[in-house]
Amino acid sequence: MIKNLHVKNVALIDEAEVEFGEGLNILTGETGAGKSILIDSISFLLGERTGKDFIRRGTDTAEVEGLILVEDLEMRQIIKDMGIEIEDELLLSRTLSHTGRSACRINGRNVTVGMLKEICSNLVDLHGQHQHQSLLNANKHIILLDRFCNESLENFKIELADLIDAYRNITKELKNMQGAPGQREAQLEIWQFQINEISQAQLKPGEEEELTKRRDRLSSVDRLAKNAGEALQLLYGGVTDNSVTDHIGRSITLVTELAKIDESKYPLVERLTEMSIMLADVVEDLSDYSRTLDADPHTLERLESRLDVIYRLKKKYGLSVEDVLAHLAKVEEQFAKSNDSEAEIARLTTKRREVMQAIASKCNEMTAVRRKYAEMIEGRIVEALRDLGMKNVQFAISFEKQAAFTNNGNDKVEFMISPNLGEKLKPLAQIASGGEMSRVMLALKTVMADVDKISTLIFDEIDAGVSGRTAQMVAEKLVQIGRGHQILCITHLPQIAAMANSHFLISKSSTDEETITSVQELSQEGAVLELARLIGGAEITEATMQAAGEMKAMGSLQ
Repeated sequence: MIKNLHVKNVALIDEAEVEFGEGLNILTGETGAGKSILIDSISFLLGERTGKDFIRRGTDTAEVEGLILVEDLEMRQIIKDMGIEIEDELLLSRTLSHTGRSACRINGRNVTVGMLKEICSNLVDLHGQHQHQSLLNANKHIILLDRFCNESLENFKIELADLIDAYRNITKELKNMQGAPGQREAQLEIWQFQINEISQAQLKPGEEEELTKRRDRLSSVDRLAKNAGEALQLLYGGVTDNSVTDHIGRSITLVTELAKIDESKYPLVERLTEMSIMLADVVEDLSDYSRTLDADPHTLERLESRLDVIYRLKKKYGLSVEDVLAHLAKVEEQFAKSNDSEAEIARLTTKRREVMQAIASKCNEMTAVRRKYAEMIEGRIVEALRDLGMKNVQFAISFEKQAAFTNNGNDKVEFMISPNLGEKLKPLAQIASGGEMSRVMLALKTVMADVDKISTLIFDEIDAGVSGRTAQMVAEKLVQIGRGHQILCITHLPQIAAMANSHFLISKSSTDEETITSVQELSQEGAVLELARLIGGAEITEATMQAAGEMKAMGSLQ
């Protein structure tokens, strides 16, 4: 619902701020006071186009700002999906300069006019002489009808979505198998080349890591041999007497002589002997290692060549040897299928035909459900329209089967109407009269109020050509819709104005230099006085005041 509207430098409005309430908000005022300016301001805020005369004379820029409460969780998600952060409110603002440039913002973020209009189309409906009307969009008629059908269509839609997914997958597979002339043969050649290239390499999982370790070791063989040789020279010098082995041997001899004199030192002899044995083991291991370093000089070259093969295959088919082998398995499977493609194509073609028949059957079942509810809606809308004074009206929901199908079936649904006797049924958008249009919308909203997600409805010219009992019925239906929606309604009829939850007076004042339109929310007493003006015109008598008071009191009971 629209909580607040701020208008600045728009036509006759210098600056105005309006706090709208829940339920039925009535706007009244004398002819020419500027009621349409307020509606034009809202229309501009919702994304509609306007001319430069929209800007107040003597100013550079017109500004309109509105705060909209979004209570419906589904609507909030739609807005979030469009990239707008929202908790429960939207702050909309739009400006228009003399250069014709328009700036739009939602919650402080710059947006395009198209984006503003799309979001607002889910929040506000404006009916009358203006064109911000969701029910005039035939593409939305099936959405409204399906909401009215409620859960009766949900399972059908889920099943249909699964069937359509299956149909698309089969079609894609067939397309891949059949291809364009010559394309299949070319694909087979590519697959055969890939199979040969990978198979001939005889890759093994983990092979690359092992080869890399061996390559790294062999590429450092000179340094390894040098270090091992120097270590052996130090530990076991051979002909020299400077090695660790020689020194430990000499130490064992000396300590043994020492222990013969001092027996307490025999443990030292044992420990030195253990060191000698351990050292001999180290020397033997180093010697063995040094001998392995005398490898075939061509081994490193062979390792590098093998790693190069693996690298080239990885560059083509995956990030690892495992990826390359997985690609081989996939291609072999595709190659095998393609070689037996005639039988597979025939099988898939039959399967696709069966799925298509299931889709058509499911679409027909959905059509039957829609037609059942459409008959209910048609009767209720005709009844509501006749209550609103359109005694000879006809209303129907037309169905047309489309060649293409979606998850919503293949029905094209459109609301059709004949306002007058002898006229053919025609689309809602072709209704010429603003008053007729508003009453049709009012009837539709009355019948579909529980399923229509749009929270705010604006009616302009709804009382054109209406009086007496019909005016009372219009008022009662507005109240009925207002129990679940916010209504903004411009009217000249006291029967409608008396039902207001909030009543706003739009008035005009003039000086020698300018004319200004202002908007004022009326108190209970002010509302009764305005009702008296609507009843009696320029001259307000005690009788009209009494009638106005009674009418307001009765309206408050609705």
